[in-house]
Amino acid sequence: MGKGTITVARLKKLLVFEDLTLNVVENRTEFLDGYVIERLQFQLSDGTPVRGFLTRPSKASVRPGPAIVYAHAHGGRYDIGASELIDGRQALLDAPGPMLAREGYVTLCIDMPTFGERADVTEDAAAKVALWHGKTLFGRMVSEQAAALSWLATRPEVDPARIGATGISMGATLAYFLAAVDPRVKAAAHLCCYADFAALVRTGAHNRHGHYLTVPGLLKETSTGEIAGLVAPRPQLICVGVDDPLTPPEAVDIAFAETEAAYLKAGALSALVFLPEAGVGHQETPAMRRAVQSFFQGYL
Repeated sequence: MGKGTITVARLKKLLVFEDLTLNVVENRTEFLDGYVIERLQFQLSDGTPVRGFLTRPSKASVRPGPAIVYAHAHGGRYDIGASELIDGRQALLDAPGPMLAREGYVTLCIDMPTFGERADVTEDAAAKVALWHGKTLFGRMVSEQAAALSWLATRPEVDPARIGATGISMGATLAYFLAAVDPRVKAAAHLCCYADFAALVRTGAHNRHGHYLTVPGLLKETSTGEIAGLVAPRPQLICVGVDDPLTPPEAVDIAFAETEAAYLKAGALSALVFLPEAGVGHQETPAMRRAVQSFFQGYL
């Protein structure tokens, strides 16, 4: 269980959060049926090249509209990365980018370290290097997502006060951690990766998760439920499959009790939406898709 005293500043310190920026070096635009894809090449402020994809409505709006930072999943598919936005993956119903664009959202997804065009370095090697240098791979990922948010907020089509975050699996964890440390995320919706870390260790389920998530000392100071609770009073949608081995019910119940307590304390219990689905494993379902659509329509 968490200690109940975690702050955004302390969480950033545990993650070894970095202040990064993204700059575009190449943009190839494709106009498709009802939406637009921008194939982007970025450079981070430390010189790291990063691939990204942006989807947006084909019809320009008169005024800036809502946007979403989409964090891609893991699933052992290091070859996918940011292309999940436009091509989808097995755990999803279909590619989320076109769907979100047709509903009016500008959505950005970038390759995380060791994925997509950055898969020339393995996850375990990157995690070791980060730890040896007093950093964390997950902290680097969250930092890069924040840089993606900063860049997305500068787009002329985007209202910076209406930016959400979402993702499935590893992308879910990134979405709620990003929302926890960055108040610019106005609403967060995440699927299939929300569970109390300490409970995962007790049951042995922690080893189903990747090396990227190793943050030294995290469990001495806080917990999943408290970290997600830092999003309060901003809206948050949590979707889990009851039969998902990565998020066993005991671990989900512990986490949700803590997150719920944070929203209750903030007087924002109505902004916390919880959707557990019986008979469902580690995958998006039609009910989850509808919940995400309704959630963002209501809060962005």
